[in-house]
Amino acid sequence: MSERVRVAVVGAGGWGRQHARAFSQHSKAELVGVWSRDLGRAEARATDWHTKGFDDLDRMLDETTPDLVSVCLPNTEHFLLTRQLIARGIPLLVEKPLVFDLAEGETLIREAAERDLFFAINFNHRYAVPVLRARDDLAAGRLGELEFLTWRFGGEGGSDHHPHANLIETQCHGIDLLEHLGGPIESVTADMTDAQGNHPTVVATLRFAGGAVGSLLGSYNSSYAYPGTHLLEVNGHRGRLLIEDTVKRYTFSTAGEPTREVWEASYFDDRSRSFEQTFDTHLDALLPALQSGAPPPVPARAGLRALTVATAIIQAHQTGRRTQVPSG
Repeated sequence: MSERVRVAVVGAGGWGRQHARAFSQHSKAELVGVWSRDLGRAEARATDWHTKGFDDLDRMLDETTPDLVSVCLPNTEHFLLTRQLIARGIPLLVEKPLVFDLAEGETLIREAAERDLFFAINFNHRYAVPVLRARDDLAAGRLGELEFLTWRFGGEGGSDHHPHANLIETQCHGIDLLEHLGGPIESVTADMTDAQGNHPTVVATLRFAGGAVGSLLGSYNSSYAYPGTHLLEVNGHRGRLLIEDTVKRYTFSTAGEPTREVWEASYFDDRSRSFEQTFDTHLDALLPALQSGAPPPVPARAGLRALTVATAIIQAHQTGRRTQVPSG
């Protein structure tokens, strides 16, 4: 592979703009094409970043010979096109959610594994500075044995495309981070609001394999304009950490101490305060991994895992009983 990874972006929507921007601006990448079903949109996006637009996927792949394809499509349209790309044997980075159906997700993971394919997913919350600091403090043992973890995240959203859209496509970040910081979730209970068969708000109680308990509260009937729209807390016997609005603030407190350690981005540190640029930081890890033949830093299997936990939450709500989460 050359010094710069040749990348084609599939999708010309809102978040696809961030994919095109990030790859175009990254020193280890070269954006070689943008695909959309609408040629006009593909060409307009490509023009922004001095590359070529396509509405024929196979033609783009044949002409541009990418080292990596980055897939950023409407959330419910991931399965068929991702499977088509897996069949072409091209390394992939896909957006969350992996898919909405567990069997479809298992199919994608299996077919990629059969080809020993580099297959990554963009859980970019992992690359926010507060989350990176949280991982460091947990690894250093500063929190001690974990007692509870809680995630809250609410904003505007629509559930017309899937009754559990909020849980699967947005709270997947919460499921991923809670396990990223607290280890595997082994069982869940849940309740949800009901809006003509859709479930815009979900609350789940969680039991972790390590003995801690936790909660997840997510809603599409809130507002991203509200202060404190997002909060993640991890509480241990020796200390507590708080992550506010993903990129805004990180606070560590030692048990019994009235003073706290607080991180916030400094005046000129626009990148650290930008949610969008958590994707750039993910690429800082992903592109060298691809070039060196290492596994992706966030494998697509993490997307399947988040969907597995989400499916257990749905089952717990439907049955009114605590539901075991399959391991893996």
